[in-house]
Amino acid sequence: MGPAVLDCAHFTAGECRSCTWLGRRYDEQLAAKQAATRALVDRPGLVWLPPVTSPSASFRSKAKMVVGGTAAAPTLGILGPDGAGIDLRDCALHTPGIVAALPTLAELVRRAGLTPYDVGGSGPVGGRGELKHVLVTDSPDGELMVRLVLRSTSAEARVRKHLPWLLGALPGLRVVTINVQPEHRAVLEGEREIVLTEADTLPMRLGAITLHLRPRSFFQTNTTVAAALYREAAAWVADLGPRRVVDLYCGVGGFALHLAAPGRRVSGIELSADAIASAERSRDEAGLPGEIDFAVGDATAPEWAGLLAGADLVVVNPPRRGLGRELARRLEGSGARHVLYSSCNPETLARDLTELASYRPVRGRLLDMFPQTSHAEVLILLSRS
Repeated sequence: MGPAVLDCAHFTAGECRSCTWLGRRYDEQLAAKQAATRALVDRPGLVWLPPVTSPSASFRSKAKMVVGGTAAAPTLGILGPDGAGIDLRDCALHTPGIVAALPTLAELVRRAGLTPYDVGGSGPVGGRGELKHVLVTDSPDGELMVRLVLRSTSAEARVRKHLPWLLGALPGLRVVTINVQPEHRAVLEGEREIVLTEADTLPMRLGAITLHLRPRSFFQTNTTVAAALYREAAAWVADLGPRRVVDLYCGVGGFALHLAAPGRRVSGIELSADAIASAERSRDEAGLPGEIDFAVGDATAPEWAGLLAGADLVVVNPPRRGLGRELARRLEGSGARHVLYSSCNPETLARDLTELASYRPVRGRLLDMFPQTSHAEVLILLSRS
């Protein structure tokens, strides 16, 4: 699990306070998360399994770096209260692969003359500059995906010019893209993605299943705990033996693909077309096309209510806002005997459990997806009363 208390010079100096629990021992963090979660979620008959722990450092497989400074001397990290860049290339949360790559990416900024965007600019188009963020994802096999979030495509030719150098300097680099985000507001990325490399997905190998991440697909930032989450779900579902499974927030297919089994039909739905394309590729590579189908759609929309017909088990992994009343009521009205709920927000989970009055929580486990903060992932199995 790493050191009992993680030492960070940036935290000590007051430069970065993103890790709100950094001064607490890891075992104390874990106990506090369990207590807070149980206070919200506990119900009669709910059995809690021991928590799944995480390394307290070097666990974060995705870096979201704000670019500050100048093109000649860029910072990769965050912006301070005065708008000046604070360099966090040595952040202890990132995987070693990301830490090793960030100096090279800073050199790319210098070589290509990518002027950092001035967020303090006024007016609808903001200030000057082009480069807003550098986003880096590290796979379990040490491959990287790098996304440069730019204000426009005006610097595309300069990035392409230095791409051969970048690929040579980072042998594990698989995917490089430019994301175009022209708006002057706090939005991490835009709708347009320009892929500069032959490969357009980053394989994330999790045991027997390899998930393919496209640039704009969501994936957990803690790959070790994400793999444990899918293993846990597969073990719980094996005990139930459902013949028909529906995954309402399937993303790139993490749960759906791990729950596949002979004689079991699995259907996944996800709003992101990119994520569904990734899920279908992973399904086909795993040799499971006859057992799993995916669809692009909004799980909360009434037109998808028929998807629940005949389901024995429904898997839900909603965003922090939770399921909401309408979807919870739709689950209530379904014939599904079980719901497997993966939550990143125990508060909305507790609210949804109240709405799911026909179900009772029978098994739960906290997975520490986000060490050094109060956040945690919680897996709950519900059975119809």
